[in-house]
Amino acid sequence: MKMIEAIIKPQKLDDVKNALGNIGILGATAIEVKGYGRQLGHTERYRGAKMDIGFVPKVMIKIVVKDAEVEKVINLITETARTGAVGDGKIFVTDVSRVVRIRTGEIDETAL
Repeated sequence: MKMIEAIIKPQKLDDVKNALGNIGILGATAIEVKGYGRQLGHTERYRGAKMDIGFVPKVMIKIVVKDAEVEKVINLITETARTGAVGDGKIFVTDVSRVVRIRTGEIDETAL
């Protein structure tokens, strides 16, 4: 099993969620986060003064999937979240050694 963590633009969250549902991925966690990468934040005006904002609002989606589904999910998120502009985000994939569904006690892939 793998944990896929995708950091995307907030306006792409609903599109990604719907696309995941269309391929049968029904469980995910979305967390509002802030960060910066190559775009180095952005500037805004407040009461006429220009201010540098170091962190840009993003959303992190966390999904645990079976090994066989990893490439399909990565490709789907990439295609759905891409705008072609700087700051589209990143996807991280890590190993998951164990999953337990608290309600039923199911473990690993049956708990997904």
